[in-house]
Order: sequence, then C-alpha cells, then structure tokens
Amino acid sequence: MAITLMEGRKRQDWANLVLAVCLFVSPWVVGFAAEAMPSWNAWIVAVMLAALATAALSAFSEWEEWANLVLGLWLIVSPWVLGFAANASAMWTVIVLGVLVAAVSLWAVWDVHHPHAHA
Repeated sequence: MAITLMEGRKRQDWANLVLAVCLFVSPWVVGFAAEAMPSWNAWIVAVMLAALATAALSAFSEWEEWANLVLGLWLIVSPWVLGFAANASAMWTVIVLGVLVAAVSLWAVWDVHHPHAHA
C-alpha cells in the first residue's frame, strides 16, 4: 500500500512538472512574450514549480505540496497584483494554470492526510 501511495504522489509531481513546462512556454505559445511583467512572472513561477516537482519526485515532503499550492494561488491573483489583468490572454493563461497547480497540490495534500481513501 505504501508503494501505491508513493506512486500516486509521483503522478501528482509529474503533473506539476508538466504544468511548469506549460507555464514556462506559455508566453511564446499564447503570445504575450513581448510583455515583460506577465512573461517574467510565468518564467519565474515555472522554474520554482519545476524545482519543487523535481525535489518531490526524488524525496517527497509535504511542505513541497503546500509551496506548490501557494504558487498556484499566486498565479491566480498575479494578474491584478502585477497589473497585467488587461492582457486577457496572459491573465487567463496564468489563472487556468494556477487553478490546475493548486488543484494538483491540494490533491497531493489530501492523499497525505487521507491514505485510507486508496485502500
């Protein structure tokens, strides 16, 4: 059972790593790379997410999932905090990816505190 739980968490960490890659390339794919604020926000958060996901893949710690949750929530509010909410493509990209990151992170935390749900 412990192996099954760990593999479940690894799926979530891989999901966060994929989301980090999506976030990193989003300024070019979605077309807001010319705007410094949303682009740098995406790149910096993507690198942090990738680092946390990679660390969690090698040795799981619950704090990494909480840190991912914070980064996901940051992505959701960053268009207004950093002032790029007028750019709809950048705004919706970081909001959608932020919601996905937060959801995957909450799922991982849920699995830590409710291991019997897999039995």
